[in-house]
Amino acid sequence: MKSNEPFLTPARTLDGTALAAGLRADVARRAQVLAARWRPPALAVLLVGDAQASAVYVRNKIRACEAAGVRSIHEHLPGATSQPALLARIAELNADPLVDGILVQLPLPPQIDPQQVIAAIAPDKDVDGFHVANAGALFTGAPRLMPCTPSGVMRMLDHTGVTLRGAEAVIVGASNIVGKPQAILLLHAGATVTICNSKTRDLAAHTRRADILVVAVGRAKMIGADMVKPGAVVIDVGMNRDEHGRLCGDVDTEAVRAVAGWITPVPGGVGPMTIAMLLENTLQAAQARAPVDATTR
Repeated sequence: MKSNEPFLTPARTLDGTALAAGLRADVARRAQVLAARWRPPALAVLLVGDAQASAVYVRNKIRACEAAGVRSIHEHLPGATSQPALLARIAELNADPLVDGILVQLPLPPQIDPQQVIAAIAPDKDVDGFHVANAGALFTGAPRLMPCTPSGVMRMLDHTGVTLRGAEAVIVGASNIVGKPQAILLLHAGATVTICNSKTRDLAAHTRRADILVVAVGRAKMIGADMVKPGAVVIDVGMNRDEHGRLCGDVDTEAVRAVAGWITPVPGGVGPMTIAMLLENTLQAAQARAPVDATTR
């Protein structure tokens, strides 16, 4: 069968909303136990500026916290906030024993260096998993707080039942937030991993051999059916607007559905899993500082 011929049946949908609901329910159960024995987990979320998309993301995270029994501390700082002022606030939250996780919503205004901000967050409160200490722990195979989107993708792959050991995995996108940590997690699972980027020659030659294809580049519908191996698991991390203003991913979902074995929808795929893993990380951070007799798995 040629790679651009349809698969025998349409791809099954990897429903991130349904999977995330189960994970969030488990976090809520464990958070309730922790609250009864000690106190609820607490997450501080800092939003700098008035970017509409960032405000929506923060609002969704706060709602998820409330539903899961995680105390949220939401601070909206002016867009003109200086880097020293933001770093000072992070230092205060680092020192606050009632705060378990700190999340600074990205992107930040141009006067603030995001790498300096990430570096300022205490590694044991870095629920985004971006700090160099957590990145290094992940790289060496001893992960602590892992990046939310890649770890959510791994949970989705578990759900498919597809064997990762020995599988060909191709990642399109090499960011520190998704592409690189995703590659490390797949390597640890025994997959053979290729990372592609904007300079990759003949991208389709790589994607067509992938048993597992993860796409995270931010270009609407760039992956078509002729770029996908029949039966592949296709994970679409992208979030874009098409020519009609509708939300879409980096994958041409309807075209690829005829070829792939599994595919994530946009919206309703990776996004809900990312928030679920943020809650999981916040609970994990709280449990790490709680008295031993207060925690439960």
